[in-house]
Amino acid sequence: MRATGVRMSEMPGPKVYNIWWGDKHGAQRQRGIVQYGVSPFRQRSTHHMFRHYLFNGYRRLASQVPYWIVPVSLGYGLYTWANAHYAWQGSKAGHLASGEHH
Repeated sequence: MRATGVRMSEMPGPKVYNIWWGDKHGAQRQRGIVQYGVSPFRQRSTHHMFRHYLFNGYRRLASQVPYWIVPVSLGYGLYTWANAHYAWQGSKAGHLASGEHH
């Protein structure tokens, strides 16, 4: 693979079809340029998007709840237990129960 050449900000050479800042002297007719447009009927594809998402999106999200609620609840339970256990280990009762003294 060959590295791209450095682009200089100078006048374009003879192989370039673009004209330089409106200079029409010696400009060649551009070829091979395709322009695409979007129909006005297709531009309204997001019409009522939010209203339809309230029902269809809720249905789709509700169908996925069993797959993520179990790991999230287990992770949250482990997190709260670990914080409580860490706080208990740092307390006076935790030190006395473990047999360690400060």
